[in-house]
Amino acid sequence: MSTSETRAITRELKLHAALLGGVVALLWAIEILDVAVFRGSLDAQGIRPRTIPGLIGIALAPWLHGGFAHLVANTVPFVALGWLILLRKKSDLALVTLLSALVGGLGVWLIGSSSSVHIGASGVIFGYFGFLLLRGWFERSLLSIALSLVVGFVYGGMIWGVLPTRVGISWEGHLFGFLGGVLAARLLGGRLRAQAAGAATRSMSTR
Repeated sequence: MSTSETRAITRELKLHAALLGGVVALLWAIEILDVAVFRGSLDAQGIRPRTIPGLIGIALAPWLHGGFAHLVANTVPFVALGWLILLRKKSDLALVTLLSALVGGLGVWLIGSSSSVHIGASGVIFGYFGFLLLRGWFERSLLSIALSLVVGFVYGGMIWGVLPTRVGISWEGHLFGFLGGVLAARLLGGRLRAQAAGAATRSMSTR
């Protein structure tokens, strides 16, 4: 590997660290502010199912957490799974995050308990999990299939989080966030396969 290639990889990894680190820093700053200044009252701004004000929570909920233990539990998988998505293309992370938050939030708003308030980045994290787990199926490339298998082996236990097995855990957010990630995998995977097919067709036509 040449020096220029090494430098390019180093710059890319630094950019990944800055992107993920910046989001994590913001999550922690919001939680510190909520605990120290607002005494936890910001948590009421989460998703409140089937209420008009609760729709605003779709955008706010991923940034709010029910204490530092909740935030710690979300920080590690957010960084690990987010980085695996960044490895290929930075724009993929933006799309997966948006779809996971939107589909997950709308799903919670539609079917969540009327007396509940849903907060936390776990819906987005389950979206990352769904994207990485199904990307190999939709892309049909050896690298993406291998990555899907690795994610399934390491994080496969997360799949139980989409079931209503624990009181106080937003399984609705997990389930619909996961589906949002699968939708992103289908959209991006289909686009890549179409591009590959188009390149193959152009290659054959020039012979």
